[in-house]
Amino acid sequence: MPLDVNWQSDALGISEVCERTGLSPRTVRYYEELGLLPGVRRRAGGRRVYGEDEVQRLLFVQRLKALGLSLAEVAELNDVYAIGGGTPAMLGRLDELLAGHLRELDARIAELSDLRDEIGKYRDHIAARVEALPRRGARR
Repeated sequence: MPLDVNWQSDALGISEVCERTGLSPRTVRYYEELGLLPGVRRRAGGRRVYGEDEVQRLLFVQRLKALGLSLAEVAELNDVYAIGGGTPAMLGRLDELLAGHLRELDARIAELSDLRDEIGKYRDHIAARVEALPRRGARR
């Protein structure tokens, strides 16, 4: 069944959505397959048609990924949102996920700091060994 005429004026093809989000068509379709983009409509010929809601959802997924969330975590939040909308439960779960990522980042930063110190000490050791080597052209 063809789309409503009024809706068609807001309808975006996949190329327009990709232009607005910076995603590839393959990624948009993949997100749809994962259920991250529910309710995508199709024209009579089977072509996907997107609206502003889908564009905003794709931008939101990109922001969550930039914060370090996996697609599985994004899907989990999507499921919680589908049940209750922007509820305290969804926001609480998002906070838990972000807190976990902060703990992981803090641990990684500590590991990198230790590694930096270790590399610095090793460089000092190498410099001392180089200094102890006989100089070229120097006679004993």
